[in-house]
Amino acid sequence: MELFYRQFGQGKPLVILHGLYGSSDNWVTIAKQLENDYSVIIPDQRNHGQSPHSQHHSYQLLVADLLELTQKLKLDSFYLMGHSMGGRAAMLFQSQYPMMVEKLIVVDVAPWSYSPEDEWFRSAYAEHMRIIEALRTVHPENITSRIEADRILQNNHLDQRLRNFLLKNLKRKAEGFEWSINLNALENNLEHLLLGVEVDKTSASLANVLFIRGESSNYIPAFQVSRLKEFFPKSQVVSIPNAGHWVHAEQPEMFLSAVKRFLG
Repeated sequence: MELFYRQFGQGKPLVILHGLYGSSDNWVTIAKQLENDYSVIIPDQRNHGQSPHSQHHSYQLLVADLLELTQKLKLDSFYLMGHSMGGRAAMLFQSQYPMMVEKLIVVDVAPWSYSPEDEWFRSAYAEHMRIIEALRTVHPENITSRIEADRILQNNHLDQRLRNFLLKNLKRKAEGFEWSINLNALENNLEHLLLGVEVDKTSASLANVLFIRGESSNYIPAFQVSRLKEFFPKSQVVSIPNAGHWVHAEQPEMFLSAVKRFLG
C-alpha cells in the first residue's frame, strides 16, 4: 500500500511510526526538533491519517507497507522509531530486515507477545473497545462542530487529553466531518494488534535498541524491564518520569533528549 508521508530536514534518515489512532500529525513537533540533524520521515500507517483504508490490518502488512515506502525513497539503511502499534511494527521490521535498521527506538511497548488469557491483554482490549465504542457514538455526518463531538466523547467518560488526541482524526469535509481512521478495520483487527508480534531473536541479537517507557504506563511495567534483555540483548532503557503511554507528548523535552543521546 502506498502510504502518505511527511518529510522534514536533511541528514541520516529517521523513520517514525505512529501508534493506534495516531497519524504523522502527532509527530510533527518532534520532527521539527530533529530536522537540523536528520531527514525525518513520518508516514501515516494504513487505516490512519491520509493513507488508504483497507479491511486488512496486521503487523505483517504494516511491515510490507513500510518496506514499500523505503524502496520508494531508496532507503538502504536508516534509523527507525515507533510508538505503541508503531513500535511493534518497527520491531517486526527489524526482525525481517535487520541490515536496514541501523538503530531502533521503541516507545512504550513491549517486545513480548500476549495470550488472550493474559490480564494485561484483557484490560487493554476492554479499554480500546471502550474508546472505539465512544468514537462510534459520534456521527460525523450529523455534527456541526468539533465542540459538539468533544461533548459527545466527554459524555462517554473519556478524559480531556484522550479526547484531544482522538479528535485529531475528525476531518472537515465540504459538508460536515468524517473520521480519517478506519474504525471498522481497527475494531475487527484489535485482538491481533494487542496480542503483539513474535520477535526473531537472531535478528534482535544484532539490534542496537533504545526502549523509552513512561514510568506511569503499564505497557512496560518496572518489574518487567529486566525482560527486555531477553529479547534484545544490546538494548538500553530510559524511563521518563511523570509520563504515561503518550510519553513523547507528555514529556517532549526529556523524550527528545533521550532520542538525541541514543542517535548521537
